[in-house]
Amino acid sequence: MSTNKHAIIRYQTLDKCFRNVGRNYSIEDLVNECNKSICEYTGKEEGIKKRQLYDDIRFMESDQGWSIELKKVKDGRRVFYKYEDSNFSITNQPLNETEANQLREALLTLDRFKGLPQYNWINEINARLESSFNLKQQNDIIISFEQNEYLKGLEYIPEIYNAILYKKVLHIDYKNFKTENLTTIIINPYYLKQYNMRWFLFGKSQGYETITNLALDRIEKIDSGSQVYMETDIDFSQYFEDIIGVTIPNENVVDIILEVDKTLIPYITTKPLHGSQKIKEKNNNIEVHLKLIPNYELETLILSFGEKIRVVEPTTLVQKVKDRINKMTKNY
Repeated sequence: MSTNKHAIIRYQTLDKCFRNVGRNYSIEDLVNECNKSICEYTGKEEGIKKRQLYDDIRFMESDQGWSIELKKVKDGRRVFYKYEDSNFSITNQPLNETEANQLREALLTLDRFKGLPQYNWINEINARLESSFNLKQQNDIIISFEQNEYLKGLEYIPEIYNAILYKKVLHIDYKNFKTENLTTIIINPYYLKQYNMRWFLFGKSQGYETITNLALDRIEKIDSGSQVYMETDIDFSQYFEDIIGVTIPNENVVDIILEVDKTLIPYITTKPLHGSQKIKEKNNNIEVHLKLIPNYELETLILSFGEKIRVVEPTTLVQKVKDRINKMTKNY
């Protein structure tokens, strides 16, 4: 693997070009795309030459890389490069040996912070990485995490992450499931969040004052934009405190009271519905009190407990849950 600068940016750019079914790329085109990506993400015009690109392709084709299979199409004197399988992507492949070694080194660095209160998350991420990528050469799987490996859109995470990191505008072709229409959204990306095994991008799109929320599994295509990036002063570590999920209605926080079956108490005590949760006993009934902005995800969470939870207040939430139950009843 090439150890020079910007290798990962180049590999991701080549991967994007090779799986683009709408355009053919020659070596000259690929050099230009790589140089453009390097400039976009670093702000520096440190271009590469054809020789470096050929080295990159050879590495990607090798066992040390991702064993990619390229189709080389001749048109006169020019040769165009594509994946044999347009659904292939290096982001969907297991770690190669070089990446595994680099990740092991990163985990050794993270190990230094174990035990510190503010770094408790390292214990989970270490276990997740070691298990997912078999970094300890364990023959049998001894730990698993909930995930949807077939979820569409995961291949966009590196590109979006880099755009957030380097403050770059994105042009996203997005399909709304309600209308099935494909629209191009120009967005300043700020934050990636996973909820219920799905990934969401939060940012400010052109023409809107409020934050836009895009599900990655509805994205059809991503391109870099040339517009000036608009920064935000939103603290996303606090942004979701008043909700469950990712939908933030333009409403105020309200007091929510749920009447809960006693058999459910041990479960919601050890796994609270929300950080604001308080459990109270009233007239031989158990009540759970929350301070939240009601949204669709809260309704869905309540319904997931079936007959063991009843909404007491507010009346607007009572009615919404009741309406959804009535619609469900008509299906049976």
